Amino acid sequence: MRRYSFYILGFLSLAIAVLAYSYFIEPNRLVVNETELVISHLDPAFDGIRIAAISDIHGGSNGASRQNIERVVRTINEQNADIVVILGDYVSHEGDPADAPMQIEEVAELLAPIEAKHGVFAVLGNHDGFYGKERVAAALKNGGITVLQNEIASINHNGRTLRLLGLNDHMQFIEWRLYDEQIRGVLQNDARSGDIIVLQHSPDVFRLVNHFKVPGDDFRLMIAGHSHGGQVWLPVLGSPLVPSSFGQKYVSGLIEENGRRMFVTTGIGTSQLPFRFLVPPEIAVLTVRSK
Repeated sequence: MRRYSFYILGFLSLAIAVLAYSYFIEPNRLVVNETELVISHLDPAFDGIRIAAISDIHGGSNGASRQNIERVVRTINEQNADIVVILGDYVSHEGDPADAPMQIEEVAELLAPIEAKHGVFAVLGNHDGFYGKERVAAALKNGGITVLQNEIASINHNGRTLRLLGLNDHMQFIEWRLYDEQIRGVLQNDARSGDIIVLQHSPDVFRLVNHFKVPGDDFRLMIAGHSHGGQVWLPVLGSPLVPSSFGQKYVSGLIEENGRRMFVTTGIGTSQLPFRFLVPPEIAVLTVRSK
């Protein structure tokens, strides 16, 4: 009996330690993950371009205090990126915006000092839609951030044009077909040419990119967030709770399908549960290489 009591006490102690770490320590960590992406058919002019990506700030959530967001901004600027992309979910509330733990104007003010050679570009996420996408977009624009809502921005790098296609969050649409038609319309109305990097909050849209052939032959890379990397990673089980229709398939990191590539960053803040375990807040720095 004493032996069993010892085992039970040990298990409970371990569980408490893991919960304490997951609540107090890991959400307040910050890692910079550098990844080199070799992209077939990429214009050689873009070889070596550096993109810093963050997502899911969820201002005011556990791990996304004012001080932590300021640290994220300082760390991004230390990377000397050519482009910075922010992939949605700036706020942390689904109900009355007045009840949000941090208002979008404060989040946007904290993000405003981010710098990059070719600019800072943002898309909106599902929480931004719950909160009020017009208000979120206006606050970010006031902070000098370019917000792309089914829009294309272009940058000139080494004399060549690179296009950034920023898509609205797919959760606004009931049918994939309608979403597909909107994207096709955006591309048809763009007279520019050049390689395309897709910015989208949810990695689930990679399905559309692959199977509906959008945005076509110019597509080179998609960058997304939303998953939080599952927030919790467990040995053997992986990440049991991933907000995706495809389970753990698009949970984080580099994914390749049908010769096309997507990178999913694990985000900054927390949502639903205030814990992170073995999935620390991340700034992803992507160095793109031409093949």
